[in-house]
Amino acid sequence: MHQPIGIFDSGFGGLTVFKSIIEQLPEYDYIYMGDNARAPYGNRSFNTIHQYTWECVQWMFEQGCPLIIVACNTASAKALRTIQQQDLKTVDPSKRILGVIRPTAEVIGDYTISKEIGVLGTKGTVQSGSYLLEIQHFFPDIKVHQQACPLWVPLIENGEYDQPGADYFVKLYLDQIMTQSPQIDTILLACTHYPLIQQKIEANLPAHVKVVAQGDIVAKSLVDYLQRHPEMKTQLSRNQTKAFFTTTDDTADFDHHASVFFSAPVKSTFISANDLVKC
Repeated sequence: MHQPIGIFDSGFGGLTVFKSIIEQLPEYDYIYMGDNARAPYGNRSFNTIHQYTWECVQWMFEQGCPLIIVACNTASAKALRTIQQQDLKTVDPSKRILGVIRPTAEVIGDYTISKEIGVLGTKGTVQSGSYLLEIQHFFPDIKVHQQACPLWVPLIENGEYDQPGADYFVKLYLDQIMTQSPQIDTILLACTHYPLIQQKIEANLPAHVKVVAQGDIVAKSLVDYLQRHPEMKTQLSRNQTKAFFTTTDDTADFDHHASVFFSAPVKSTFISANDLVKC
């Protein structure tokens, strides 16, 4: 039976996590869903983000996924808890949905010496306060500074991130967060899109500041999860297949940009948002 691991994101960003997961768990089957037609999620309301995320999750269940990774910080912040605690009960409580915030919060304190970190994310992620709460739970002695970067995802989704005009907006938000405290020595990229501009980010920060992306963190967390949950591990099929789906009907454009994120050729299939609503 085909029972792949599902990877969901609002657009391209989750591919940075997907790539890391495959590097550590290459034997499994995977389905990637990018809701590009309705991206970005960052400025949308709680109800809208929950609706979109739950629609995509249900569609992935219909494709046979017993385990889904929500590789989107905004969806993890604003929809994951409701889906885990309420929605799953109406479908199949045996299925599992994991996010990216908790596994990141569990280890981020290991990167800082000064005990002050900066979190860069979408408006939705920052406003949710999820990282403040989760990091405080695991590292109560760490001070967290947050900065919303509302223009970064649109620049990345539209392929403008490597243009000179993007440099201004990269520096703008970095200056704002470093102004909050000169003691920040670690910057967390709390959006899976941001690794694509990581070099620009590092170039505009003091040399001693570490920049932490989530891909390897989430992948290691998934390896640990499967080791601790053999009942889920035995369900998953292992044929090393990868399938990509997007809600934009311009699959050629998706494939082009996704290939950059994934550092490998990507061939996607269109799934309309209307079909998701029917799930």
